[in-house]
Amino acid sequence: MNSTDPALTICARGLSRSFGTHVAVTALDLDVRRGEVLGLLGPNGAGKTTTMQMLTGNLAPSAGEIRICGIDLLDAPTRAKARIGYLPETPPLYRELNVREYLNLAARLHRVPRADRAPAVANAMARCGLTDAGQKLIGTLSKGYQQRVGIAQAIVHEPDVIILDEPTVGLDPNQILDIRTLIRELGDKRSVILSTHILPEVEAVCDRVQIMHHGEVVFSDTIAGLRDFQRGRTVTISLHRPPGIDMLRAIDGVAAVAAIGEGRFRIQFAPGSDPSEALVRAAGTNDWGLYQLTPAQSSLEDVFVHLTRGEVTS
Repeated sequence: MNSTDPALTICARGLSRSFGTHVAVTALDLDVRRGEVLGLLGPNGAGKTTTMQMLTGNLAPSAGEIRICGIDLLDAPTRAKARIGYLPETPPLYRELNVREYLNLAARLHRVPRADRAPAVANAMARCGLTDAGQKLIGTLSKGYQQRVGIAQAIVHEPDVIILDEPTVGLDPNQILDIRTLIRELGDKRSVILSTHILPEVEAVCDRVQIMHHGEVVFSDTIAGLRDFQRGRTVTISLHRPPGIDMLRAIDGVAAVAAIGEGRFRIQFAPGSDPSEALVRAAGTNDWGLYQLTPAQSSLEDVFVHLTRGEVTS
């Protein structure tokens, strides 16, 4: 495993995890650099939470290696975990404590020196919009504020790696914007892995994305690469005098045709083919009145569905 790059804060190779005969994650490789926010996506049952639990040392992998800031997580778990902040899907809160008491406890558990605890807690509370809630019992807080407390405990010790599982669940739109801003700020100097089902959130805060399906990574690229995933493989054409769909399907290199209204069609290319010139020639020969041919713009949702078609249920 090559983890000598000091900017590489997470380096995982060949991660696998089985539960009896069920394989949850298979041979997963993952790298995250300092100053990067990685979005981990996938349908329910894809293996995202299992992956995050392995990366944080809460679940031992069946096979594979994990290094956190160059430290082997399996050989030196205490040292490696000291570099990690983790917000699981269900925040680990003590409802009978007030916010400040709980964050002081979290700082102690993360071995923040006694002299540094008060400023560390105050900083985490300020970042998460909890400054005025320090004396409130966690059990009396709304779900949104409890989520903020969960994020605060994950960052109170200023970790190098922050792993957030569905961090904006239960928040109102204004709180979501605040947390997204916080995640971007955290990602400026640290590594952040963000698991979410909210696809616009990925586009808003992430630099890269990995999409998992059936325990395997089916896509790994930058956000720009994700947006371009199907560009060049699909075009939209507009015709004043459109033919029947069967005539378009008959053109060499065309894999599928979908009518999208008012003489407009989405044309999907066959693998290794580009029938654009053939489409233009056919339109001229048959007087279809071609007036537009443009690469189709695939939304993040389109690509996600394309890659995870036939998703499993949890």
